[in-house]
Amino acid sequence: MLVKNKIQQGVTLIEAMIALLVISVGLLGIASLQITAMSQNASSLNHSQAVWFAYNMSDRIRANTPIQLPGGQFLNYNGIDTSLGYAQDCMTLNCTDAQMLVADAADWETMVQTLPAGRGIITSTPDPLLGTVLQVTVMWDDDGTGATGTACSGNPAVDLTCYTLTVAP
Repeated sequence: MLVKNKIQQGVTLIEAMIALLVISVGLLGIASLQITAMSQNASSLNHSQAVWFAYNMSDRIRANTPIQLPGGQFLNYNGIDTSLGYAQDCMTLNCTDAQMLVADAADWETMVQTLPAGRGIITSTPDPLLGTVLQVTVMWDDDGTGATGTACSGNPAVDLTCYTLTVAP
């Protein structure tokens, strides 16, 4: 009785398919990692811009006649909300301190609107040591949920991400 040796066929094809599957899963993981990195990079950029916008406005507040001098505008910045719309050009005109305040609000509005759902608000808060201070708040939709609210914490579908800076006189 003769026994023939059977030759296995197709094993390399199965091995190649398994290797292709493993490589595909790895490439999908790399693609997911790349998308996450790009999202975090955009979030970081928005946060950096918000910080810069808040400090820019605080510098404008301090530059527009200190509160100690007659005509000081410090407390008049209270209530600025970039959703209200401002228009004043002091680049080519000599403006009063009050007009400069409106020009500052208009420039700040232009800056803040570059953020997704960007909005800026200035409010006053009593402080036992410093007197009345101003809270400069920049809000934006950081997670891309389409939030257009006015609050800074809580429900991410409604509320915006915020950066707040305190300005003392």
